Amino acid sequence: MAKRKRSGKASGGRIAGGGFNPQEQPAPKRRRRAYEGAMVSRLTSDWVTSSTSADAEIDGSLIRLRNRSRQLVRDNSYARQAIRAIGANVVGRGIRLQGRVPMQRGGGRLDQGLNGRIEAAWQQWSHKDRCHVAGKLSLPEILRLAMRSVAESGEVFIRVVPEAFGRSRVPLALEIIEADYCDEGKSSGPDAQGNEWRMGVKVNRWGRPISYAFRTRHPGDIVNGVGYATQEVPASEIIHLFVTERPGQTRGIPWMASAVKRLHHLAGYEEAEVVRARASSSLMGFITSPEGELQGDDVYDEERVSNFEPGVFKYLAPGESVSVPQLDAPDGQFEPFLRAMLRSVAAAIGCSYETVSRDFSQSNYSSSRLSLLEDREEWRTLQDWLIEHLLQPVYERWLAAAVGSGSLVLPGYEVLPERFEAVRWFPRGWAWVDPGKEVAAYKDAVRSGFKTQAQVVAESGGDLEDLLLARANEVDRAEQLGLQFDTNPAQVSGAGVTQARPPGSEQPGLADAQPDAGLESPEEEDAEDPDEIEEVES
Repeated sequence: MAKRKRSGKASGGRIAGGGFNPQEQPAPKRRRRAYEGAMVSRLTSDWVTSSTSADAEIDGSLIRLRNRSRQLVRDNSYARQAIRAIGANVVGRGIRLQGRVPMQRGGGRLDQGLNGRIEAAWQQWSHKDRCHVAGKLSLPEILRLAMRSVAESGEVFIRVVPEAFGRSRVPLALEIIEADYCDEGKSSGPDAQGNEWRMGVKVNRWGRPISYAFRTRHPGDIVNGVGYATQEVPASEIIHLFVTERPGQTRGIPWMASAVKRLHHLAGYEEAEVVRARASSSLMGFITSPEGELQGDDVYDEERVSNFEPGVFKYLAPGESVSVPQLDAPDGQFEPFLRAMLRSVAAAIGCSYETVSRDFSQSNYSSSRLSLLEDREEWRTLQDWLIEHLLQPVYERWLAAAVGSGSLVLPGYEVLPERFEAVRWFPRGWAWVDPGKEVAAYKDAVRSGFKTQAQVVAESGGDLEDLLLARANEVDRAEQLGLQFDTNPAQVSGAGVTQARPPGSEQPGLADAQPDAGLESPEEEDAEDPDEIEEVES
């Protein structure tokens, strides 16, 4: 029997000796793993994304986003309320300055006289004819307008003009410039020094602004036929206000960018509901007659007028029939849908639903309090941002201009200006939601050492130093007039009873420790003293 010659290779990649040849083994397929949000399927095929920088995304959308945001603020009541709420809560009636210049040999105490002069000079300069180049806006109004412009248009420019205006002797004033003036079309690559133009802003290789390209006129001004030129303004004169959302961002975008489409559709939905309600309530009925419709006021130029009015019956021509559509919408669908849409809009803008809609019908005390506290944290963050980016830089330039012009005399400012630039800003605060509970909680926190009185007063927008001075003046004046109120705990107990101390008492703190010390109850006053009875009988 002939023997079969073995081959050196066997099926399956087995070689002589019983081993496997890795080169002959087919490579296994790798199982690709990915995040679910990154997977491509028939459900995500329409999800188009791109890897673009912040400026690349803004460049093609800035003008249209800005115009749509402004149109919504003009015509949409919810957008207008959101912008109004941002300005009112972040700025309110203004942000007050308090000087914090310490005494040179005072052991950390503040120089009250010097700080008082700085505060008085700043307050005088804050009037509209002195701090604004056009003489129309006071400093609180400039702050409110700047905050509203940042929210509505995404950004605003403040130009610091080194000139004296109005009755001011300080050569400094502010010009508020709308975002349209900055030429967003001016972009070019880096030059020999590494500087480049990015949407009207010239930056160095580190991204620090060097200058701005401003139009001499607004591109949408009412004056027709008048062209405009572009001038380059150094960055040292410009304060560019916008909230940075991505690293490397050069221009700001409106805060309603993610809500403009929803607000536009919501406005159309509300209009359709109003038209449906009008048509449903106005249409009454139709009448058919052999003669048809009479030639009268309802026909003009052989065209039939088909407007609807309440209580009107329309005539039909012979052979005509009417098919009336069902105009009644399902009951109770409008308000839930509107609330759901407004919650999404409020989340996009950064406000609560109650703030945007002014609707508190669906909230109770706990939910309203939680909503207010959440909003206030956002407002405090924006207050700190506004102080850091606008108020503090303006104050430092104003202080240098006031000292340089002789309007404010500060000995030693030229040697150590940082000593005089130390100030504290007091933005607006808010009233307590539940005063009884919150005052008691603050009292316990202060007594336990978890908070100071200054922190408690500052949270409501006040200043402890001013409060103590006003309180001392109030108590002194009341004593001068011989008046006594239960607002003075040193004179009145918690029950409102006067703490009368016996003359020549050697324990002045006894009344404080024992609120009713020195007072006799009515029963004790009527009781007879046994010693006095014995003296009378003897």
